[in-house]
Amino acid sequence: MKAIAALAVAVLLTGCPPPQSYAPPPPSATAQVTAAVSDIDAISRDYVKLTLELGEQEAGYVDAYYGPPDWALAAKAKPRYMRELGNGIVDLMLRLDGLPSSDDALVEARKRFLSAQLEAALTRHAMMQGEVFPFAKEAKGLFGVTPTFAPLSSYDAALATIASLVPGDGPLHERVEAYQERFTIPTSRLKPVFDAAIAECKRRTAQYISLPADENFRMEFVTDKSWSGYNYYQGNFQSLIQINTDLPIRISRAVDLGCHEGYPGHHVYNMLLEQRLTRELGWQEFSIYPLYSPQSLIAEGSANYGIDLAFPGEERLAFERDVLYPLAGLDPSTAADYFKLQQALSELKGARFVIAQAYLDKTITKDEALALIQKYQLVSRERAEQSLSFNDQYRSYVINYGLGQDIVKAWIERQGDAPVWRWKAMEKLLSEPMLPDDLVE
Repeated sequence: MKAIAALAVAVLLTGCPPPQSYAPPPPSATAQVTAAVSDIDAISRDYVKLTLELGEQEAGYVDAYYGPPDWALAAKAKPRYMRELGNGIVDLMLRLDGLPSSDDALVEARKRFLSAQLEAALTRHAMMQGEVFPFAKEAKGLFGVTPTFAPLSSYDAALATIASLVPGDGPLHERVEAYQERFTIPTSRLKPVFDAAIAECKRRTAQYISLPADENFRMEFVTDKSWSGYNYYQGNFQSLIQINTDLPIRISRAVDLGCHEGYPGHHVYNMLLEQRLTRELGWQEFSIYPLYSPQSLIAEGSANYGIDLAFPGEERLAFERDVLYPLAGLDPSTAADYFKLQQALSELKGARFVIAQAYLDKTITKDEALALIQKYQLVSRERAEQSLSFNDQYRSYVINYGLGQDIVKAWIERQGDAPVWRWKAMEKLLSEPMLPDDLVE
């Protein structure tokens, strides 16, 4: 080392380069990768701590956390002021941008994921302080996609089809609502129906995806919520699944919520991230899930697509008719007609997002939004108010259900037609650092 230092001084004094034999060797490829991983690990830890502090500023911002408990305690004890948190986000972005390119695909994947999450954090940080963005700009900043929607008039043909399925007098939404009330699950039968639905969702998922041996969930029925179901992931492969009973629950919702909140939806998504990225690879950035981030488009889109993946074609009809209808005390002979209506109603899903954008961008009033929800979602005033309450609380998050499902569906079905290939693609999506941009052709 002394000889090299002396030669360095000689270079400064004479301007002559040292003999080639004394040039220090470049770091090995292994050393470069190790250094890059060390740098990203440090950024990852600081990202988690900062996200926990943002969570102290907004209830619900952190959807799940199962990292070191002392980090969460520190965030509660000494959260930074909003200005400091904003500076902290920018500092992490600069540190991330300053990392050299790597030939290691995993290193680059982590960098891209962290960069997208920090962009979303910066957007949400501004919103926490009162800044209001146009719907499309907000969605791009938080979830990494710019939504475009067809006009409401494009759903008129679907309304005409539904009108032929539910003939009669009076407004169509009233006729559909009255028809659907015949398929309400009695309160006393909710638990056995949901237990059976979730168990079947799990059985079908476990045929293709290896689940942790000790995984489990706890289910609760709750009230006074703007959503119909929610998964609170607890870590250690455990979830709390809550089902909202503010409004009567129809038989069609059992499989929907069982797959979406459970298998292969949110429960499986969070478990695989914990098992394969946080535990096996030590990537701490996946020990925390900020709700307003590109992760949510992946999470909600895959959870919705998972319903059709688990119950393709008329397999869902057969299961509901033969298992769930008897448990709910409903007439199985009516299942086929109701299933046909549900398929027709699914053609209206995009109208929800058109109305949400107009309402949040204030181009229509609250009363106009409620009337449009009733017309194009074919629901009662009470259900329309719950839907609008969700928009008030979560704003552009609503796009993750429809646009997210469309993006996930297109990507997975490009991977192959056979069920095994689609399930393999689903498993990859749920267990790797995927972003919305990765799914767009």
